[in-house]
Amino acid sequence: MSIERAPSESDLGAKVSIRLHDPAGGYRDLLGILVETNSVQKKDGSVHNFDPAQIAIWKVVPSETTMKRKK
Repeated sequence: MSIERAPSESDLGAKVSIRLHDPAGGYRDLLGILVETNSVQKKDGSVHNFDPAQIAIWKVVPSETTMKRKK
């Protein structure tokens, strides 16, 4: 499965949800701030690297303040 667009430098600093193909089968998810095009900082402060080629799907997650304004 390929994705239309992988996270880019313009997405740095955004909160993202990334679903990765797990080499052992299935998927694993990352949720956090995109600090590099191949790494996410989780809310506990840990940074997790990933292979962009393994992305099944990803999206920018709207912040709570943005969601509150839309109500």
